[in-house]
Amino acid sequence: MTENGTQPAMAAAENSGEDISFAELFEQEENNTVIKVGEVAIGTVVDLAGDAVLIDVGDKAESYIQLSEFRHEDPDREIKVGDEFEVFIEKRKEEGGLLLSREKAIAIKVWEQIAKIQEEDGTIEGRIESRVKGGMSVDIGVPAFLPYSQIDLRPVKDLDALIGQTFEFKILKFNRKRNNVVVSRRAILEEQRAKLREQMRSTLEEGQTIRGAITNITDYGLFIDLGGMDGLCHITDLSWGRVSHPSKLYTVGEEIEVKILKYDKDSDRVSLGVKQLKSDPWERVPEEYAAGSRVGGKVVSITDYGVFVELEEGVEGLVHISEMSWSKKPKHPSKFVSVGEEIEVQVLKVEAETKRISLGMKQLLPNPWDVVEETYPIGAVIEGKIKNITDFGVFIGIEEGIDGLIHVSDLSWTERIKHPSEKYSKGETIQAVVLKIDKENERFSLGVKQLEPDPWQAAANNYPTGTMVEGNITNVTDFGVFVQLEEGIEGLVHVSEISKEKVKTPVGMFTVGDTLKAMVINVSADERKIGLSLKALEGDEDEGKAAPAETASQKSPVQSSGPSTFGDLLKAAASDSDEEEENK
Repeated sequence: MTENGTQPAMAAAENSGEDISFAELFEQEENNTVIKVGEVAIGTVVDLAGDAVLIDVGDKAESYIQLSEFRHEDPDREIKVGDEFEVFIEKRKEEGGLLLSREKAIAIKVWEQIAKIQEEDGTIEGRIESRVKGGMSVDIGVPAFLPYSQIDLRPVKDLDALIGQTFEFKILKFNRKRNNVVVSRRAILEEQRAKLREQMRSTLEEGQTIRGAITNITDYGLFIDLGGMDGLCHITDLSWGRVSHPSKLYTVGEEIEVKILKYDKDSDRVSLGVKQLKSDPWERVPEEYAAGSRVGGKVVSITDYGVFVELEEGVEGLVHISEMSWSKKPKHPSKFVSVGEEIEVQVLKVEAETKRISLGMKQLLPNPWDVVEETYPIGAVIEGKIKNITDFGVFIGIEEGIDGLIHVSDLSWTERIKHPSEKYSKGETIQAVVLKIDKENERFSLGVKQLEPDPWQAAANNYPTGTMVEGNITNVTDFGVFVQLEEGIEGLVHVSEISKEKVKTPVGMFTVGDTLKAMVINVSADERKIGLSLKALEGDEDEGKAAPAETASQKSPVQSSGPSTFGDLLKAAASDSDEEEENK
């Protein structure tokens, strides 16, 4: 072809043998030019030059198109001379030739296809290219917009995973002038799901086993796509055992086998179960986990009051904190074990009806309380350090894991101790007498006052009935007057024993600290009480003032050598007082 494109016409004229002028040839050539700007024409590859392709569309001159426009359509296709493509005639260049575009030719064809697909409610294939505001960009030959709500039946968590994937799409709407196309993948999925739902309605039955994909996980269970409709597997139907959260067992997208527990055809609600695929392990628990047997398990949960141990899938038992150690008293069970740890336990009790198993850890070790009675018999004197002091007593460390309690009432025979800390301090070493050992309740009772004789046992001999005594008033109440006869020994003059005449209250009649003489009218060492009387002295005075002194002298044969006891001293003092009264 010549530069002006006349050579083909002249050659044709020569071959025909006709005598045609140059002007006629030029006019003929002009009439043969059918390529118009704005149309799509068929072009043939006549040459490849670097990154451009030379295309002949039958016009006066060939034109180049960048190779990238062909690669965008199909990156793997090899362009060869002779290949034919549709190209768009953009314009005629001033210097001659045409400006061609392969991409625009494709776009024109795509727009025609888009219009036809929407009219016929068809689908078009597209490749998700990238994320954009509000959705994804899809290449369907021209850029299209895929809103987030139209990507899937449910929200997609990982949108980036869709980039590069190819799907079928519905055309929701388009505007060619604005180059705007909106597509939907969800519309196709909804149609497919509707068809599958119709099929499932006729085949789905309660008790049926079916596979499904987990679409969502909540606190209360799993939502599972059965292939046409969704079902819910409640957390209580996931396992025969304890499930803290469904996400601990399953992940979204995972396919699992489930059993149809209930199907409501009116509402298309399906209740599913996983644990129902297996028999209830608690049906054989009483046989396999008899009380007293030793078994292994895994710690699955720790609470303030103990630990839960999984013996097998669906079977858990509780080791109460009190059953974890014979000796140590931990503040929290986590001091002994940790979640996930494999431990050995002993079955203490099985309640199959309530699905409870009581387990123990300390039962696998020797019980130190088994030898306590032999090592520390009742009445034995032991020595230990004070580990703790409370309002009600003192705790003494006996040996590892065993403490003894000295109750505040067993600290002294005579002293009134309001709080043990008044007399003892933590860490102090003291002696005590073993009073009682309660193995079942793990209690070890001790006493300090028992190291000395009980002064009240001697009181019965020192203060027999009819004895005249003298002491200091320690307290005055509405019901009587308390008189200290010796350290730790007090007597009570009841209000009824103050005088033969009726006395409503002794308050105001006596003063604390004053000395008072009285007669012993009753003694009880067991009840630790001494009853005194003043009105009994009035009777003695009526009968004769010398008699009591004489009687006291006769009852105290050792008076010449002096009183031998504190009681004798009081008797002698009372006798001397009577003699003085007679002399007056």
